Amino acid sequence: MADATTGDLIKAKTIASDEVNAAVDVFMRDPTVGLFRFASGHTVDPSAAVKEHEPSRKAVAEPGASETFRRGMVRTAILLARPAVP
Repeated sequence: MADATTGDLIKAKTIASDEVNAAVDVFMRDPTVGLFRFASGHTVDPSAAVKEHEPSRKAVAEPGASETFRRGMVRTAILLARPAVP
């Protein structure tokens, strides 16, 4: 599945939703994280995913945004990202 998004890989059951949650957790602890590896071997750059998705980038930078909203927007950015194939 070349050029598949993380969301596509979840639908194909290649990546578990819990793994995306783990990637969000990693980003929330360290927004500069450059690589997250899924059990399938696919990798995604959470920091780049957020930077490339403008609504997520704005949500993370918004001081008044709730933690829940920020996490949801980071998750969206990761779901839209195109992980590297192992």
